[in-house]
Amino acid sequence: MSIRQKITPCLWFDDQAEEAARFYTGLFAHSKIVSMTRYGEAGQEIHGKEPGTVMVVAFELEGQAFTALNGGPEFTFNEAISFQVDCATQEEVDYFWERLSAGGDPQAQQCGWLKDKYGVSWQIVPTLLIEMLNDPDYEKSQRVMTAMLGMKKIDIAGLRQAYAG
Repeated sequence: MSIRQKITPCLWFDDQAEEAARFYTGLFAHSKIVSMTRYGEAGQEIHGKEPGTVMVVAFELEGQAFTALNGGPEFTFNEAISFQVDCATQEEVDYFWERLSAGGDPQAQQCGWLKDKYGVSWQIVPTLLIEMLNDPDYEKSQRVMTAMLGMKKIDIAGLRQAYAG
């Protein structure tokens, strides 16, 4: 039996909760759909959804619990909330960048940030970037910051070059 997480992000979709949950669980290892709850007749005058349609999808990405809700078009995502994906290699950066940005907003791509096809914001961040930015050598960390600010998808080789001076 797994331990229930104290805080679970809930993503509000119009009617794409199941589609999005399946998309995300298909990208991340150690991920799964946990359960689906469907709308019934109760409250139909409020929610307006057909009985039997998906209401909530509980899913996990890398062991992190999420909930996806088909709540209607009243609310949409914005960049004030994003999910950071830590990546050990350029291959991992490329993998998540290519898949999560496919069909998303190309104008919302800067410094490792992207917006996916559902409007959810993600940060695809090489672990090395954080290490370099936290380097006590101010000159090195500032060169890395300047290099990163000029990138959309983070390029580890470019960061290393900036770090080395």
